[in-house]
Amino acid sequence: MKFSLEPAAGTYLIRGYTDSELRIGAERVTGSCIVSSEQLITDWPPASFAALGIEHLPPLFALAPELVLIGTGPKQQFAPPALRAEFLSRGVGLEVMQLGAACRTFNVLVQEGRRVVAALFLR
Repeated sequence: MKFSLEPAAGTYLIRGYTDSELRIGAERVTGSCIVSSEQLITDWPPASFAALGIEHLPPLFALAPELVLIGTGPKQQFAPPALRAEFLSRGVGLEVMQLGAACRTFNVLVQEGRRVVAALFLR
C-alpha cells in the first residue's frame, strides 16, 4: 500500500530535478524560477545565484511569504549580507541551500500549509 499526501488541486509541488531541469507540477523548467504553492514564475531574470541582486526580489515579496528558500544550484553558496538584510528588514525568513535540499524542504513546507516561496537556480 502506498501512503502519500496528495496536494490540493492547483498546488505546485516539485516532482524532480536534474542539473538541467526542474519538474514542477506538470511543467518542465530549464532556467531559474520562483515557485509557491499557487504560482510558478519561469521568466525570472537572474540566470544563476551569483547574478541574484536586490533588484530581483520584488516578485518574491509580492507573493507574501513567511519564508523564502533559495536553491543555489548543485553547490551550497551563501547569501551576501545586503541580500540577507533586505529579508530581515521585511520580516521574511530566508534559508539558502543547495538545490536538492531546497526542493525537498519546499515540498514539506507546502504540505504543512506554510506560506513558503522558493527561488530555484540550476546553476
